[in-house]
Amino acid sequence: MIQIIDLRDIQPNRVDLAELIPRSQSDFSVATDVAKGLIDAVRERGEAALLEQAERLDGVRPARIRIHAEEIGRAVNALDPAVREAIEEAIRRVTVASQAQLPTPVVTRLGEGAEVIQRWQPVKRVGLYVPGGKAVYPSSVVMNVVPAQVAGVSSIALASPAQKQFDGSVHPTILAAAGLLGVDEVYAMGGAGAVGAFAYGVPSIGLDPVHVITGPGNIYVAAAKRLVRGVTGIDSEAGPTEILVIADATANARLIAADLVSQAEHDEVAAAVLVTDSPELAERVREELVTVAASTHHAARVAEALAGQQSAIVLVADLSAAAAFSNAYGPEHLEIQTAEPGAVLDLIDSAGAIFLGENSPVSLGDYLAGSNHVLPTGGQSHFSSGLGAYTFLRPQQIVKYDRPALQEVRERIVALSSAEDLPAHGDAVTARFSDS
Repeated sequence: MIQIIDLRDIQPNRVDLAELIPRSQSDFSVATDVAKGLIDAVRERGEAALLEQAERLDGVRPARIRIHAEEIGRAVNALDPAVREAIEEAIRRVTVASQAQLPTPVVTRLGEGAEVIQRWQPVKRVGLYVPGGKAVYPSSVVMNVVPAQVAGVSSIALASPAQKQFDGSVHPTILAAAGLLGVDEVYAMGGAGAVGAFAYGVPSIGLDPVHVITGPGNIYVAAAKRLVRGVTGIDSEAGPTEILVIADATANARLIAADLVSQAEHDEVAAAVLVTDSPELAERVREELVTVAASTHHAARVAEALAGQQSAIVLVADLSAAAAFSNAYGPEHLEIQTAEPGAVLDLIDSAGAIFLGENSPVSLGDYLAGSNHVLPTGGQSHFSSGLGAYTFLRPQQIVKYDRPALQEVRERIVALSSAEDLPAHGDAVTARFSDS
């Protein structure tokens, strides 16, 4: 069962905490080598490599990589009405929340006739990845596609692994979600090969390179995104899921156990962490985990995740120490279940998404909160954000000066260009006044 880490009698600094954080010891260098081989194969042999990778890694050879629009339409028509209604409501909520992320153009006037205009332009084309290993993720279709559409992206391609039970096609629920969003460029390809195909293109199947790749995946997908960064943009390296719960003695142990299990069911290397200043709560949660984990549908997977070195119950001296531990961890999902969650929130600086109070579980964010569930993992929330409309936007500065405004700064430009030993910079300005 889950390990206990007792930090009550020590006061580690942030560097020390980084060493104490429970993390899986996945060898990223090995994943990088594997991902590079798969990407290189796609670059060299295109469609043939994608077909071979699907056969070897997904257990099925697709009849075709690109899905016909008719198949997407059939999937929409066959979708369970209750699931369709839930997807449509998720689309509505994520759309509203994503629209709030759109920045407003700003004109800064530095003087008469001197303007710098800040505008935000969407990238032209994106590749969105939807995992398809241990679960089916129509919600990830929504989370990827909606902010791209809200941002104004004009060309959207979507990839998800070929499914053996559907003769090598993409899972029909994934296809239906894409269809409901008006996305008709869908490919049955997965893993690092799909990332490589997005980055470099595959002309034989009509797949043009994209400008940004987004979406969660396993360690090989994360490694692949790191490898193609620079050729194309990426959101973040969203790998195996994480949940960290900060709780005090007032929290409900049964609900915390349920939340930890909800994320542990994703994957055997999923991380489930409770940080508390209450030994009594820690014990109650540990007891509840035994019952909840044993009775859940994916009991074996959950048991392995909870017993892994990446999961733990961490005892700390107080809630300030709990917040410090969380900040050092930088969790993908952070729940705060304390008597005064707002006070703890004020101490938090790094997390992908934050859920306040016992009625805001991570599962809400996974589906219908309106927030996005594509979030940075592995501590990347220290410098990365979750997916949003801003992911697909580029700020551009437009400089607009008239002649008198340029004349006002002319001598200063010449002075600076001379100081930098780049006199032609100054000459480019003075040339505009050679007739005066």
